[in-house]
Amino acid sequence: MPYYDGFDPNYETKFCQFEAEALGDESTVITGYASVFGQKDNGGDAVQAGAFAASLKRLAGCGGKVKMLWQHDPTRPIGVWDSVVEDGHGLKVSGRILPEVQAGREALALLKAGAVDGLSIGYRTIQSEKVAKGGRLLHEIELWEVSLVTFPMLAQARVGATNFGGTDDDAALAQTLADTFRSARDMLA
Repeated sequence: MPYYDGFDPNYETKFCQFEAEALGDESTVITGYASVFGQKDNGGDAVQAGAFAASLKRLAGCGGKVKMLWQHDPTRPIGVWDSVVEDGHGLKVSGRILPEVQAGREALALLKAGAVDGLSIGYRTIQSEKVAKGGRLLHEIELWEVSLVTFPMLAQARVGATNFGGTDDDAALAQTLADTFRSARDMLA
């Protein structure tokens, strides 16, 4: 990634898949987990519960917000995160993609087509611990952004139901199909 003013050269990213839900023609809300605690990603790292707490507290204290970017590109914001919180499972995010922004319109089209289905965090490691086989336990992370991405890195993250103006029956069918394909893939693995 090129160096941008304000971005640390130690910038890192982690990927998860997410679910999306439309709330009307003019705004689209996406929700999901940008990080799942205790799950090893393809790089061997595992984010630990509480890793985001200090960063989120600092941001809230100064009125800052985690940025929503397209593919980790700081020149391409596509919306806003309305909620970024840790819960017992991971880092839960909810936000709006802005169709008024060209990259936002493109992201919405790709989401609807199923071509993009991942979330990824951009951060700097504050405290980590090396583990066997080259991985790390990430104990504290300074979170900068959560991006919509093409290739999620965290295999344990799952896409939830997606509904872009379809019926609840359509969303239920999509969830059933996703669960069936996921089970078949796991059996073949």
